Amino acid sequence: MTARFEPKSAEHDHAADILAAIRRAARQEQFLEVVSAEEARTRFTRNVDLSPLPGETVGLSAALGRVLACDVTASIDVPPFDRANVDGFALRSADTVGASDAAPRRFRLNGEVIVCGHAPALEVTRGCATTIATGGVVPRGADAVVMIEHTDLVEEGGMPAINVRRAVAPGQFISYAGSDIARGEMVLRRKTSLSSREIGMLAACGLAAVEVVRKPTVAVLSTGDELVAPGGALPPGRVYDSNGAIIAAAIAEAGGEPVPFGAFPDDEAALERGMRAALAACDMVVLSGGTSKGAGDLSHRIVSKLGDILVHGVALKPGKPLCLAVIGGKPVAVLPGFPTSAIFTFHAFVAPVIRARAGLTPEAARSIEADVPVRIASELGRKEFVLVALVAGEDRPVAFPIGKGSGAVTSFSQADGFLEIDALAEALDAGTRSRVSLIGQVAGMPDLVVMGSHCIALDVVLGALAAWAGSPPPSVANAILRRCISSIPQAGSTTRTCCVLVWHW
Repeated sequence: MTARFEPKSAEHDHAADILAAIRRAARQEQFLEVVSAEEARTRFTRNVDLSPLPGETVGLSAALGRVLACDVTASIDVPPFDRANVDGFALRSADTVGASDAAPRRFRLNGEVIVCGHAPALEVTRGCATTIATGGVVPRGADAVVMIEHTDLVEEGGMPAINVRRAVAPGQFISYAGSDIARGEMVLRRKTSLSSREIGMLAACGLAAVEVVRKPTVAVLSTGDELVAPGGALPPGRVYDSNGAIIAAAIAEAGGEPVPFGAFPDDEAALERGMRAALAACDMVVLSGGTSKGAGDLSHRIVSKLGDILVHGVALKPGKPLCLAVIGGKPVAVLPGFPTSAIFTFHAFVAPVIRARAGLTPEAARSIEADVPVRIASELGRKEFVLVALVAGEDRPVAFPIGKGSGAVTSFSQADGFLEIDALAEALDAGTRSRVSLIGQVAGMPDLVVMGSHCIALDVVLGALAAWAGSPPPSVANAILRRCISSIPQAGSTTRTCCVLVWHW
């Protein structure tokens, strides 16, 4: 008996490949070790350099928000000369003793007018005065300036003179040389963050440039076959790379210098080349996506090949797939691909490292107590962060959860803050008083909070309310609301009931 082997058909091979791919995708690897957020932060900070980077010299126009790398000492006096603080007349204070409205003292005027930027030519002698403008150099012999309002112009022998109706003390209305900043004085110390005030001080000392801590350069990479750069055409099944823009902006806010490397497909060789280029060019690398254990998740594999993974898996929601590593002494963070997860883990783990390397002080957390009016379910075993919107309540603010999920791009931008649910809790009960960590600058409690799906009717209403100068009174607001809703076609009547409004006046 002879055996015959028939070649497999192309259809058979294709079906087998599909089955193999399905099996690989379903056979999910496990995280290295899921640790608490505190343990993850400890491991990361213990293994990365948190000292400020070396200094670089920048012009004052580029120094805003930067941190001084060294002490600054004044090389000149500020002001550099005795300067008049008012418009008036420079004279000798001893000559004004006893001057009053009833018994004015007369002074002959010298033949010059001292204006800003010009040195005086004549000395002030007994019984004489020199006209001087605010900021003018006080002439030799004068020790005070009398305000022009306290004098009267008169003629004496065909020459101008003044009657002084107020006595002045020595030094009155004069800023002496070095009275603001003395030559050799320590003007600003290293580690000072430069605001407009400090920049003004540096400029007053004549400095056109200053040495500041160099901003850490942070490479920004995104991963995923589905990603398209903003501005390009969007084929079916693809999404725009919002994480790259979000993270780059967050890096700049934290004091770093983002270096965009773009989005990479799920190709191990291409992503590894991008990683190596980023590590060679920058002080730190931040990726988003590809850190889970599903099919196509390559980032953590490449990181483990290039360096040491410190953390892969954190007991957080959102943010469990976070991967933290050090490659060649440089910090590497692989953030989850979902936008809310990415930005949460960035601010919790990456931003503090960027601030430290930029010489900035740790950002102070701001929080308030708020009432939670609804029950929020949670997953046991993971600390959960819940984004909330705040509205004013009777006793304290009320925090409404934003339930769009970690895949929503708008969740973080629309939130006023977030609250934490302990890893051992199954839920946060309705009526609980909770501490809310604020995000950014919360300007105040809103007058109107809208919850629910998108509503065309409310777009019309909110547009009308926004056009009002300031907050309209309740009667006007209600009238706008009724008029706008009544103008919506009957076909949209279901839209009128799809939202819950919480109004506070």
